[in-house]
Amino acid sequence: MRSAIARLVANEDLNFLLTNRLPRRLSTDVIGWFSKIEQPLVARLSIALWRLFSDVDLADAAETRFPSMHACFTRRLKPGARSFDPDTDTLASPCDAIVGAHGVIEGDEVHQIKGAPYRLSELLGDAAEAAPFAGGTYVTLRLTAGMYHHFHAPHDLTVEQVTYISGDCWNVNPVALKRVERLFCKNERAAIRCRLDDGTPIMLVAVAAILVASIRLTFLDTTQTLRVGGPRTIPSGAVAKKGDEMGWFEHGSTILLLAPRGFTLVAGLGTDQRIRAGQALFVANR
Repeated sequence: MRSAIARLVANEDLNFLLTNRLPRRLSTDVIGWFSKIEQPLVARLSIALWRLFSDVDLADAAETRFPSMHACFTRRLKPGARSFDPDTDTLASPCDAIVGAHGVIEGDEVHQIKGAPYRLSELLGDAAEAAPFAGGTYVTLRLTAGMYHHFHAPHDLTVEQVTYISGDCWNVNPVALKRVERLFCKNERAAIRCRLDDGTPIMLVAVAAILVASIRLTFLDTTQTLRVGGPRTIPSGAVAKKGDEMGWFEHGSTILLLAPRGFTLVAGLGTDQRIRAGQALFVANR
């Protein structure tokens, strides 16, 4: 059964049709509603179906029983399940993820996959926000549906502001990234501008996707999704230590981490590699 499903998922045309040609926002809203139903039989069956289609590992989950599929999506981990690299010269991965496009930020240009460029200023909604990262380094981190969906501070930092940008909810898997130009610039997203204790700027961009489109930030009001309130810039002075939770998605999506000149991706890290929250991602050139 699993192998048959895997073959279907691997078919790019079918994958793209099923995950993008359906009414994306309607599908997202319906799944969001359905996933929160707290009825034991519904919860068990929906979680079992989800696990059939996704590579879900609940071995390090803090709970083993969930009142709803949503509770399983947004599960927390056992204490100590993720350790963050203590080296002050490194920026750690904020989340469990598969490494996607990465490299040097060429002026205002980055890539969603090889040969598919987009402008950083468009992603962030402002050329002034992109300017500090020209010549710096970026990495794309894709959270699959079955992964742990919380993300954390990659270093000791202060959140200066959050810019929320409304948008679509295209799937962010490799199939869609090949076919939809400037996809990240079209999707709903939150640009989280931070500064390290020594003044170094970094940026985390949380990109929502189909069946998700629900970004929640721990240092803001999480009783409602960030989408409620519409496009806006939210000033902040929230302080986080390396490894502190910063927020979560309600299914799976993408985070882009931007660092200025002076940082490089750690040796040996490459596209399609699976990493865990806390693993060293960038290193400062001293």
